[in-house]
Amino acid sequence: MGTLTYAGQKYPLDNEKILLRGCTLRNTEWCFGLVLFGGQETKLMQNCGKSTFKRTSIDRLMNVLVLCIFGFLVFMCLILAIGNYIWEINNGSNFTVFLPREDGNSAGFSAFLTFWSYVIILNTVVPISLYVSVEIIRLGNSFYIDWDRKMYYSRSDTPAEARTTTLNEELGQIKYVFSDKTGTLTQNIMTFNKCSINGKSYGDVYDCTGQRLDISEYKDPADFSFNPLADPRFMFYDHSLVEAVKLENPEVHAFFRLLALCHTVMAEEKKEGELFYQAQSPDEGALVTAARNFGFVFRSRTPDSISVVEMGNQRSYELLAILDFNNVRKRMSVIVRSPEGKLSLYCKGADTIIYEKLHQSCRKLMDVTTEHLNEFAGEGLRTLALAYKDLDEEYFSQWKQRHYEASTTLEDKESKLDELYEEIEKDLLLLGATAIEDKLQDGVPQTIEQLAKADIKIWVLTGDKQETAENIGYSCNLLREEMNEVFIISGHSPEDVRQELRNAQNSMKPNGAVNSLLLFEDMGKHVNLIKDEVADGEYGLVINGHSLAYALESTMELEFLRTACLCKAVICCRVTPLQKAQVVELVKKYKKAVTLAIGDGANDVSMIKAAHIGVGISGQEGMQAVLSSDYSFAQFRFLQRLLLVHGRWSYLRMCKFLRYFFYKNFTFTFVHFWFGFFCGFSAQTVYDEWFITLYNLMYTALPVLGMSLFDQ
Repeated sequence: MGTLTYAGQKYPLDNEKILLRGCTLRNTEWCFGLVLFGGQETKLMQNCGKSTFKRTSIDRLMNVLVLCIFGFLVFMCLILAIGNYIWEINNGSNFTVFLPREDGNSAGFSAFLTFWSYVIILNTVVPISLYVSVEIIRLGNSFYIDWDRKMYYSRSDTPAEARTTTLNEELGQIKYVFSDKTGTLTQNIMTFNKCSINGKSYGDVYDCTGQRLDISEYKDPADFSFNPLADPRFMFYDHSLVEAVKLENPEVHAFFRLLALCHTVMAEEKKEGELFYQAQSPDEGALVTAARNFGFVFRSRTPDSISVVEMGNQRSYELLAILDFNNVRKRMSVIVRSPEGKLSLYCKGADTIIYEKLHQSCRKLMDVTTEHLNEFAGEGLRTLALAYKDLDEEYFSQWKQRHYEASTTLEDKESKLDELYEEIEKDLLLLGATAIEDKLQDGVPQTIEQLAKADIKIWVLTGDKQETAENIGYSCNLLREEMNEVFIISGHSPEDVRQELRNAQNSMKPNGAVNSLLLFEDMGKHVNLIKDEVADGEYGLVINGHSLAYALESTMELEFLRTACLCKAVICCRVTPLQKAQVVELVKKYKKAVTLAIGDGANDVSMIKAAHIGVGISGQEGMQAVLSSDYSFAQFRFLQRLLLVHGRWSYLRMCKFLRYFFYKNFTFTFVHFWFGFFCGFSAQTVYDEWFITLYNLMYTALPVLGMSLFDQ
């Protein structure tokens, strides 16, 4: 019997099951570990969706064709057998002089033997070597992707990789692309750009006339020489924030103290003063680095404490609890005790969630901060709101006891913990907001423009707030000023969402039919298909996470899908990994189209597995997406070459190969079929036996393979 200390809590270790909450990644809960101590079992459940066997439309077509050819073979043999029966009755007696027939052999028995003789002779029409040849072609086309120097990213020494050989030709049939934003369209290299503290915005630089300057052209970064532990690579250009820190502004100090304490970053100090941060997400790394430069240096952590250097003074905070981030909570909190014995809860998360937890006294500050947040998001920056509260010692002791009991229970643990988190994370006091810049990858706008010309529709599914996603949409040419209208779906009830979707439909197709569903019966079940429609103009659609939850309900999903499919571009904001997969499944279910999902993080795994083809980007967030994908590379712009070059070539080569293969088999076989009418349907062969055997294997193998591997 012992104890396990995790996140400031002590858990008993015995032979009973305890549920240990795992670490977290950016937008998704990494894992829940169900540990059975005593060495019996360990189970990990990840929010990644189930794996499915992926097959191409060519595969399904080939299976049908081979079955049809078998039927055609039987049909030809029947015709020849009937011909033999008729010939034996009419002319067979004339040949008995030099071909004497054994007693009891009738014309019917002769026809029966002839049928099976022709099955053997005409079997060359059945493409037995077809599947082997197809796999050779697919393997060759996969090597072309691996060897493509134009898809090699030299900065990270990452080549493109075809992780499967069975889906190459499907790349040339893509109709819908579902993309993550952060790390996929953007670089996922975060820099602390701006912030709002106690109603004042920092980060912009102004000249003597009050005109805002472009930071990219400004060459006078803030001086952090007062801080010997500052990161020399960190750049910030608003000197007023440094002055506020030096003047010991209490709100500014509280702001950066929160950033230095509320995180899951690990610090490594190889030499004195040389700190290296290991962060689970680039966002956290950027925020902790910003706090470090402004004088609140996160130095080290243990399961029970966090060491911080505040303006040169070493301080150790007792870590009492970590309230984890997950996709539902969309926030993270820590409860700490300062060296003076003061209990505090620090919280950071999505502004919409944090605002619901604020005390009424923050109303005025909330309005000002909201203006700053909208301004930051309008510039394409990723935003978080920060808040805190001081805790009463007696109340926290009671809460901690209930938290311990909920943590060690085996029944309904998650809901009990969530209730406790909700209880303590209320009546918070707003500190401000952060704004982090995540620049677009090179070539993203041009890639999206080319894919749009190929009539490929791109849907962006992101966890960012609406304004940030919209700005990135315009930056990467997904949304354009020339569009007739960009519809915003942000209803807070099913009725509001339904009405907004119908208003959008009426704007795009004023004279369109009310019901565009084609009903057909398949395997005894009624399945709905939405036919392709063309809108009167070009439109975009932006939908929030809470509205998407209503739109994906069974009563409204067809309405949502029809509206979205009328638009040139769709952006879904504040979505969870599960919703990403649900959107992909919705399109797969009701549209006869091939889908592709592309992402870079663990939160994109379920979407990648749900799509017909999954593409992983090997970026800043580990290898989860790559390991679950069918193809991988380092930059979004390589998707253009994968689809429009390799995908198109693979599909055209495969189509030409199949036509060539069936042509050569049928022409060879029809010679024997036709010759049967001139040899008394006697199953006599025209060609030498070895020629028949080697026809498919050698004589005609290289031309068809050569054409299907090298044709451009």
